[in-house]
Amino acid sequence: MTIQTIIKRAIKRLELEGNLLTPDAYTLAFCKEANKAGMVVEDCTQVERFTRTLNTEFQKDISQYNIKTMQEFTRFIINRLNRTNANACTTKLDTTTSLLKNILQAITLLHNKEATKLAKKSLKVINNAETIELKQFQQLWSNFIASYDDTFFQKLQAFGNTDKNDLQKSIENLNLSNAAEIDDGLIKRLADLCVESLTPSIAINSDKKLAKLCNKIAHQPNLIELNSVQDEIQNAIGLRIKLDKLMLQDMAGEIDSLLDKLSLRLIDMIENSSSSTTEIRGIKEELEDIQEESQKDFQRAHKKLYTLATTLEKNTELFTKDLEQDSSTVSAMAKRIAELEAELAKVKARSKEDFLTKLYNRRALDEYFNVKEAEYKRYNRNYSMAMFDLDHFKNINDTFGHDAGDAVLAAFAKILKKEARQVDVVGRFGGEEFVAILSQTDKKGAEVFANKVRATVEKTRFMYKKKRINVTVSIGVSQRSDYVNVEALQKAADDALYEAKKGGRNRVVVK
Repeated sequence: MTIQTIIKRAIKRLELEGNLLTPDAYTLAFCKEANKAGMVVEDCTQVERFTRTLNTEFQKDISQYNIKTMQEFTRFIINRLNRTNANACTTKLDTTTSLLKNILQAITLLHNKEATKLAKKSLKVINNAETIELKQFQQLWSNFIASYDDTFFQKLQAFGNTDKNDLQKSIENLNLSNAAEIDDGLIKRLADLCVESLTPSIAINSDKKLAKLCNKIAHQPNLIELNSVQDEIQNAIGLRIKLDKLMLQDMAGEIDSLLDKLSLRLIDMIENSSSSTTEIRGIKEELEDIQEESQKDFQRAHKKLYTLATTLEKNTELFTKDLEQDSSTVSAMAKRIAELEAELAKVKARSKEDFLTKLYNRRALDEYFNVKEAEYKRYNRNYSMAMFDLDHFKNINDTFGHDAGDAVLAAFAKILKKEARQVDVVGRFGGEEFVAILSQTDKKGAEVFANKVRATVEKTRFMYKKKRINVTVSIGVSQRSDYVNVEALQKAADDALYEAKKGGRNRVVVK
């Protein structure tokens, strides 16, 4: 194994352990990977070699403090050399510990949820914790400082001057008199958009239920914040789409009817004209017996054919005039057809359904993530996500064919939809990957749901052309409250899914 490989593995270890890429952390990770690979690196044994040169008391202290790097070793030696008065060192340590406690207590008063939680945990372990546990909390504080996001101050700038160094002063400077107006204005705009979306885009007449709901929202925009009204809106959107579809069907029927009328008009012109019916039918009867007719009779038929041709010519002229008179109607219909085709293309483009599985597609999932994220930020409604990936799906396609693969995807989609609640959102993320957005569910509840789906898939008999296909699924789970934003939430679920795959598949991993 090469040094480059060990370096890559060391960096990967830091990412998996959630540690920052500092010199000390990298040195520890590198030496662990080198030792694991059976490679002796001189830099990794320096602490051990120098420790053996010290007396037994020093060696015992170094082992107790779990010193791993040369930087820690150097600090230890310097501290020991500086300890000229043991009582003074003890007093200084007690004073430093007391000061640290006071600082942690002050942090709990700064109105930051994550910092307060971490400070309270630190206060519990600061007296009795081992060195390694204190190092873990040191790393947690380093991670907090590195990932702290104070961009929320920007949202307050619309209401007054803010100072990131003085939260109390910033709050005192806020002018919240127009906050309610801004909020009401936003709700009013959302309500207007909602009413517009409920208005049929193709159908001429609106349903009474739609009209009543639109009128209610228009007069009381704040109603859209109620869950019951949101359910009404969702049902109304389905009704609006249904009305548009019915209108499209009616228009298609009108087009078919027009074509039938045109065909009948042509047939009527030729066979049922009052001026030529007798001649046409007479010629037809005489032509059927033409083999029995004499030369004289043939000339007679020829004459009648000429008469029919003249009649047809006259009828054609009349028909042309009728067509010219109806041209405005035909043009209007053609224009309407073009409009319907354009509208139909827009409806298809706006479709949120995956054509194969009948679940939500990637575009719809992105929209629902935005909705859940808004609920989380405004109402602190936690939610979790589960990412599913069918194991060895490529082998299924290669062995049984793509039709079998499609059948497996559709069957899995039915299982996922059946196990999900009404408030949950399930969809196809792409290929053989699926996603479930679990409303007001923590990661423990999400893990229970994921294992339920996994067990159902494992015991289900997937059949295709009388052949059984063994199917399992790997699942990664994460919850929103553990991460700074929705992108980090999705990445965590994806990483968990990767670990489930790497760990042997057919399992659930929670991040």
